[in-house]
Amino acid sequence: MAEIVVMGAGLGGVIMAYEMKDQMRPEDTLTVVTKDPIYHFVPSNPWVAVNWRTRESVEVDLAPTFARRGISFKAVPVSKLMPDENRLQLEDGSMLRYDYLIIATGPELAFDEVQGLGPNGFTSSICHIDHAEKALVSFEDFCKKPGPIVTGAVQGASCFGPAYEFTFILDTELRRRKIRDRVPMTFVTAEPYIGHLGLDGVGDTKGILESEMREHHIKWLTSSRVKMVEDCKITVEEVAVDGSVAKTHELPFGFSMMLPAFRGIAPLRGIDGLVNPRGFVIVDKHQRNPKFTNVFSVGVCVAIPPVGPTPVPCGVPKTGFMIESMVTATALNIGQLLRGKAPTHQPTWNAVCLADFGDSGIAFVAQPQIPPRNVNWSSDGKWVHAAKVGFEKYFLRKMRRGESEPFYETAALKMLGISKLKAVTTD
Repeated sequence: MAEIVVMGAGLGGVIMAYEMKDQMRPEDTLTVVTKDPIYHFVPSNPWVAVNWRTRESVEVDLAPTFARRGISFKAVPVSKLMPDENRLQLEDGSMLRYDYLIIATGPELAFDEVQGLGPNGFTSSICHIDHAEKALVSFEDFCKKPGPIVTGAVQGASCFGPAYEFTFILDTELRRRKIRDRVPMTFVTAEPYIGHLGLDGVGDTKGILESEMREHHIKWLTSSRVKMVEDCKITVEEVAVDGSVAKTHELPFGFSMMLPAFRGIAPLRGIDGLVNPRGFVIVDKHQRNPKFTNVFSVGVCVAIPPVGPTPVPCGVPKTGFMIESMVTATALNIGQLLRGKAPTHQPTWNAVCLADFGDSGIAFVAQPQIPPRNVNWSSDGKWVHAAKVGFEKYFLRKMRRGESEPFYETAALKMLGISKLKAVTTD
């Protein structure tokens, strides 16, 4: 009998549990441990922040869902990982032993790396449902007295898509309220160009997104580093190719949403051989840690180097299908190890993305996500908004039912009508 533990129950952790359950032997046990008993569909957070969705409409109560699948569940935060002892220490003082551990914690949000950034500072966030609800309160107050808006992603950020999404969703909502003409908007990003996305672009994302920005009267600053945020003012440094400061801007705002950089969570940071200096988990081609070979990792907490040097540091996003491919490979590999075989499955890291702009959007497919690619396609239109709404309903329905059918793979076929995407390959 093997005791398998999944650490974290976000997007990666939940689908990891479902797929791992299908690969286990009857005598094996599976436990999910996480700090939050409720799952929230993070891609819906931009809609929550403008009151297009409620918290309740995008949440899943995990305990009964896992129980139906025979998955044990502990809603207790992990305080310490002890990989040499194959144990997790939980904040309630208990210990959880494992034979195989899958780390799917997601990131810690590094708001503290920029003075005044984040919900406890002067800017809003859509990274968590709590942040999105707080952003809604700030946005409603702003609409009573409109002024400038600043959105974007700071230095070291790796998740640029939601920054673009929320910017255009704000534009749509302001037009609906008939106050867009009173709101100058500026997009500030660490990317070297609009549409880079931490991926050196996908298809014509540069051209499409620049065109959308111009059409919606949104100004932008690229290769930009946020120096500090004060009440109603953000100080931004434009950085030249040689790393020098080309220009400093002081941008006034009445409302601002800036995505932070990510880092690994505290219980992981500093464990030699497990994580890199930012606390992200080091994995090999099988999603397995090279030093602690019974530890695997999936999702945003995995260490991936940037696609190339940029004047301001940009991380690499871990998109939904990419995470799903990590999950499928990990489940199959642990299934092999349980049966005395060597792991042979590798994630493809293909990417499928639907970015909603409120009444239109942009979609892209990258095979693989990190260039050079076999497929490098992007498109835009009102159909993307409809597809994103349909995908949300599809995903949450599958999640609530505890079904292990690959969510992103099936939804990609359904929403985009594209050819079959492989989640894994074999050695």
